[in-house]
Amino acid sequence: MSLLDAFSDILQRDKPLAPLTWMNLGGPAQFFLEPRDQAELQKVVACCHENGIPIHVLGGGSNLLVRDEGVAGAVIRLANASFAESSVDGTTVRVGAGALLSQAISVSVQAGLAGLEVLAGIPGTVGGAIRGNAGGRSGEIAETCRSVTAMTLKGEIVTRSGDDLSFGYRSSSITEPFILEGTFELRADDPEEITSRMRKVWIMKKATQPLADQSAGCIFKNPRGLSAGALIDQAGLKGTRLGGAEISDRHANFVVTHDGCKSDDVLRLIDLIRSKIADQFGVELDLEIQVWSRE
Repeated sequence: MSLLDAFSDILQRDKPLAPLTWMNLGGPAQFFLEPRDQAELQKVVACCHENGIPIHVLGGGSNLLVRDEGVAGAVIRLANASFAESSVDGTTVRVGAGALLSQAISVSVQAGLAGLEVLAGIPGTVGGAIRGNAGGRSGEIAETCRSVTAMTLKGEIVTRSGDDLSFGYRSSSITEPFILEGTFELRADDPEEITSRMRKVWIMKKATQPLADQSAGCIFKNPRGLSAGALIDQAGLKGTRLGGAEISDRHANFVVTHDGCKSDDVLRLIDLIRSKIADQFGVELDLEIQVWSRE
């Protein structure tokens, strides 16, 4: 009998995680839970904390690689509609962390509010976007995010804003495991103008990234002042394939997968890229994606 059996209504054992990730790779979760509301989430988190059960938070699965052996502990996903609610008050938009980033953009554009449209085409949830300061050439979520509601490992609710909230390149100061909601300060603008800018961002992404292929987005963070994709390209690695994993010939910082691909294929390709770039350019590449394992 498991300590989590009290949550049998929302508990699944050995849940396959591959279908819940963009790479569609990896093994199962020992325990998988989808709380129905914040109160239930607090109880699950408190139970895990009290009993030493590791917690992994699953968002949209867009920048995640799960190892073939799966994940030990509890994987918790905020997929219920209660975690994806949004509201607009003047130029302020509040969005639940479980909402897709695309939904947050749609809500703001419909309200004639600009600022989030620069994130068009970026997959995943609002929570994941905040934690990793999602962005691209057109801008980052940090530019409009003013406060974040989060939950600690003990189930306590905290709000981060002002000096308690800061962002870096693909990072934020949020250390709590769960982001529950983000508040964004936007600016009024003509919806048609906003939509036009959004289309331009989307067209640029479509032209330069392998959006039609299975991938987890950019694999590596850009080193300071450099482009990870350009370094990989200059090293002559575009099109390199190990097993079912291949470096995209459209954008070298993307690894695309083919039939029969295993997570281990991707990890071996990542190791090869890192080794080649370190040898040729003396640059250590840091992962932008998360890698989950049973450890």
